[in-house]
Amino acid sequence: MKKIAIFQSDFRVGGIQKALINVLNGIDYEKCAVDVYYFDPGSFFELPEHRNLRFIACRPYPYFNRMVYFSLLRRIAPKVQCNTQYDVAVDFNSYRSECAIGALSVPAKKRVMWLHNDIEIKLRNEPKYKVLWHFFKGKFKYFDEFAAVSPGIIDGFRRVTGITDKKITPVSNHIDTAEIFHKAAEPVSLTVDPACYNLCTMGRLCHQKGYDILLDHMAKVYRARPDMRLYMLGDGPDREKLKEQIQRLGLGGCVTMLGNQSNPFPYLEKMDGFVLTSRYEGQGIVIWEAKTLGLELFISKNLEPYNPGIAGCDDIAQALISAKRREKVRDDLHEYNEEIDRRLAEVLELE
Repeated sequence: MKKIAIFQSDFRVGGIQKALINVLNGIDYEKCAVDVYYFDPGSFFELPEHRNLRFIACRPYPYFNRMVYFSLLRRIAPKVQCNTQYDVAVDFNSYRSECAIGALSVPAKKRVMWLHNDIEIKLRNEPKYKVLWHFFKGKFKYFDEFAAVSPGIIDGFRRVTGITDKKITPVSNHIDTAEIFHKAAEPVSLTVDPACYNLCTMGRLCHQKGYDILLDHMAKVYRARPDMRLYMLGDGPDREKLKEQIQRLGLGGCVTMLGNQSNPFPYLEKMDGFVLTSRYEGQGIVIWEAKTLGLELFISKNLEPYNPGIAGCDDIAQALISAKRREKVRDDLHEYNEEIDRRLAEVLELE
């Protein structure tokens, strides 16, 4: 039986956290035993249970350690105490030094890091990340190989790290369609106007997700389509700024902010379309969740490389203005998930 160690920062709200939950739900625990080490308490998600799956809480590093060069931190920071010999150790987070040091410190035959974002563009857009990168960029050389959530982020990673000789396997995020179909049937208090075109978006309210860009598009759309409604699922640091933008653009009658929802799928089920205008992504798991429920997809053209098979829009505003309600057809993403499972098994050596 294979033994796998996975290191993740936490199980709070987030795409990386949900991606790991989906991985854990899809693993065949008759073939492997998995230990998940995590550093921050609390969980937004329901954690899977199995006799061969353990969740192990670890103490997080003090925040100031993020400003310590990784080569030094690796020597002085406390290591995960473990006597298990793992076949594969995974840093699934790829941001927190605790996860990298954990995956490097436990006995393991192979060490893998998951890549969740377009690091090259992220470095250009986020000053805070650029500072953190300065201190932790030395960690990548210690890993044997990498898994990238889309082919579109691989070349940028190689350019900024200089790592050209190590294997990088594209492993898109598994989508638990059975869970989505089940949870979409749960009742919620939200009612939408069937005479309107009901559109939604979902994710963390932050600079990367480009909701300010979307609202600028909606100002144009609403003038041409007073029947258009946008529902925003999620929360984050830009919430107040976006509320002000909604008022400034006169979108109070068009846009509704729903905040974080522990089960977003009944809300998506009520919608006609889904829109995302992120400045960059790793993949965009929410796009595929919306696709599962049959929503018409409107994504900006720059998101195409991160989501092979889904066409982007050259002009989001015009695409929304032209949108018409249509019958929704659910998609169980069978072939999509089958290919992901094959690649996941390859990376985790479960074949």
